[in-house]
Amino acid sequence: MTTQSELLAIAEKLARSAGDMALRGRKSGDVSATTKSSPTDMVTQYDKASEELITAGLALHRPHDGIIGEEGASQPSSSGITWHIDPIDGTSNFYFDIPMWAVSIGAVDEHGPLIGVVYAPALGEMYTACRGTGAFLNGQPIHVRDNTELSDALVCTGFSYRVHERTKHAQRVAQMVTHIRDIRRFGAAAIDLCFVASGRYDAYFEEHLHSWDLVAGQVIATEAGALITNYAGQDVTPAQVLCAQPGIQQQLIQLIAQSS
Repeated sequence: MTTQSELLAIAEKLARSAGDMALRGRKSGDVSATTKSSPTDMVTQYDKASEELITAGLALHRPHDGIIGEEGASQPSSSGITWHIDPIDGTSNFYFDIPMWAVSIGAVDEHGPLIGVVYAPALGEMYTACRGTGAFLNGQPIHVRDNTELSDALVCTGFSYRVHERTKHAQRVAQMVTHIRDIRRFGAAAIDLCFVASGRYDAYFEEHLHSWDLVAGQVIATEAGALITNYAGQDVTPAQVLCAQPGIQQQLIQLIAQSS
């Protein structure tokens, strides 16, 4: 029987290989992009190459596991384990050579998110976690920030690829920003979740994500002490994600409701 640590080691190796390959491609300057669901939803040749590298590795080491990948990889599971893969989370950042992008690999079992690896090669940061064993950055334990003052909270968000919803999101942020320390928007959900886990943000919230955006970062943030729910404090789904350290979570739920 494969242990959590063995699954984590596979994911970490594949994330590092894929991320380093993509970083070399980015440094070469040979990056071309097309769009998918909207003019702001980009995909490059390295998104596809990264997913192919990861899925080939899983086929070798975990042939009976399921796969759900952003760029179309799909395989049913006969083992009880399913991998959720974002080969480059933050593709627009990658395309414009902004270092806030990552390879995100998470696995779930019948009990939910099990392991998470988020590798940000341009930052030199590898975030890892297994359910029940804590969260780590480059091998060192991490934990959420200890803060109970909403006015001191640094909060991150994201804007939907659905252009018609961006006005609503902008209006919400405009209402919120006077009640907190400040707002950040870096455009990579997996990194945003890990930044809450490592205490760099107090919270992150966003709508209309996908499982590959969420699973790995959810394990890491939860193991670091974050609470991950929807905007009402109920069970999280990719459609609505609020990740916050416990000291300001309820206050932030109320602020989001008041500002929406």
